[in-house]
Amino acid sequence: MARVKRGVAGHKRHKRLLQAAEGRRGSRHKLIRPAREALLHALAYATRDRQQRKRQMRELWIHRVNAAARLNGISYSQFIAGLKRNNIAIDRKMLADLAVRDAAAFTAVAVAAKRA
Repeated sequence: MARVKRGVAGHKRHKRLLQAAEGRRGSRHKLIRPAREALLHALAYATRDRQQRKRQMRELWIHRVNAAARLNGISYSQFIAGLKRNNIAIDRKMLADLAVRDAAAFTAVAVAAKRA
């Protein structure tokens, strides 16, 4: 049976790893072990932050809706409760968009929420 030398596969794997670690500082873009650790951490952070981005966007929408609701003389919690009582099903993303782009429409929604 012929002898199999595995240098080519290892070089290819290391090269792919170092290309993925491009742009990092110090030994993290030159040496295999630090590059691998940096890459694993980066992938873990990316996975975590995809969920955090969703949370942060919802938080931003809530802040915007709260600010616009207070300009219309109603608190955020009363505003959302009024919408639920009136069976107005507009999500926070759309409400925030209304608050930023179309203040008159948001005011109409706020008046409906106040009446409830």
